[in-house]
Amino acid sequence: MEMASSSGVGESQGSGSVEVQVAAAALRRSEVFHVVKELVGFVLYMHHQIPSVLQNLENEFAGLKEEMMEMAATSAELKPSDQRKYNTRKREVRCRIKKREKLMNGISALLSALQQALDEVPSIEGVALILGGSLVRPLFVYDITVTHGRFDSGSAKEQTTTKLAQSVSRKAIRALISGGAGSLSYTGPTKLFLLVRCPCSLNLPLDFMPKRDFRYSKKVAPQHMSIKCNASESQKNNKHVTSLVDALCCSSESFPSDVIWFQCKHTIRGLPCKASLEG
Repeated sequence: MEMASSSGVGESQGSGSVEVQVAAAALRRSEVFHVVKELVGFVLYMHHQIPSVLQNLENEFAGLKEEMMEMAATSAELKPSDQRKYNTRKREVRCRIKKREKLMNGISALLSALQQALDEVPSIEGVALILGGSLVRPLFVYDITVTHGRFDSGSAKEQTTTKLAQSVSRKAIRALISGGAGSLSYTGPTKLFLLVRCPCSLNLPLDFMPKRDFRYSKKVAPQHMSIKCNASESQKNNKHVTSLVDALCCSSESFPSDVIWFQCKHTIRGLPCKASLEG
């Protein structure tokens, strides 16, 4: 894959690829996690797999669960005149939770697995977000190379979202939109697969399975993006980062670290959201 040339801080676009410049020497584990989570939400929303942006979905679902718990705690205190209204609302809340539970559990499981994987490796070289019924015949592929050096001692589970993570996420989403992401017609509910690219010598959690010979159909034109940190020359000389797609085409002799794909066993199944296109 031929990456777009650097143009300072911000986003740049080349033939079939976009580039995001990061105004920092490195990204923390929690920052990489936040960026990937935002991209997962963007891909799902832009391809009409979820009815609203991910943060709104999470807040709404958490609110429904909290309301259900509160209703269960106060049911004994209700007057008989309020019992019918209470029962009606309880059925509504239970129904809305049931409709979203599988989706939200899938999102939570995938993101939790990603956090655990980030916490157990010294670095990653990229991720791939794949939409489709299967990995070998995807509908859309988002190939994201991450050039960030080695992680520090921080955890991906840190709750605070830094301004850097927010900035990189916004730039990455703008870059994908400029490349035409999500501009094609609605294809119906499908699955989102997550893969990370690391040296095969690393012990990733059991939620990730090695896919050494993974290849997807050549009929699909992937959207490439490179997120590059502004590292010093000495840091750059110590890094071994390459295109995700090039790695699939080159021999193992070219890569002494033997970097391969690891597939997350959790997937996200989209909801029927065609109504959102009509409104």
